Amino acid sequence: MRKVILYISMSLDGYIATKNDDISWLDQVMVEGEDYGYNDFYKDIDTYIVGKNTYDVILTLTGGTLPQARNLDCYVITRQNIEKQKNITFYNQDIESLIVDLRSKEGKNIVCDGGGQIVKLLMEKNLIDEYVITVIPTILGDGKRLFVGGVNPIDLKALPCKSFDSGVVQLHYVKQ
Repeated sequence: MRKVILYISMSLDGYIATKNDDISWLDQVMVEGEDYGYNDFYKDIDTYIVGKNTYDVILTLTGGTLPQARNLDCYVITRQNIEKQKNITFYNQDIESLIVDLRSKEGKNIVCDGGGQIVKLLMEKNLIDEYVITVIPTILGDGKRLFVGGVNPIDLKALPCKSFDSGVVQLHYVKQ
């Protein structure tokens, strides 16, 4: 069965962005030749899910494109009615129905790249199978949290974590 995997970075104190959606602090760990396992991870992915706010931030950073749409089926979770674009579906219905539908089809795994509200929706329905969280060695002190609360407890099993010379630690958990 296709798995839903949260694959995301956060600060040590649990933020994925500043209040103003700034993620430039991620650049502090950019090291020539180091992708923190990103390319290997994405070999087993064919579907990408992201919230509309995160999508808009990505467009701002990339000059108006969603790089993942080059080779993945992308779903932007939104409350708006927006026409489908090439490889990008703007989805405004029940997220559980989307996941059930995607899992019923042949394919590789499904990745969620945030934001916090989309993660919460997936967690409320216990739809995330794996959590791969890259912890950046910085404390932001405030901003947009990865885990916004309001969900029932979910028991996870820790897999071996990875640490890197840059100070990055990558945590990996699977649903029990």
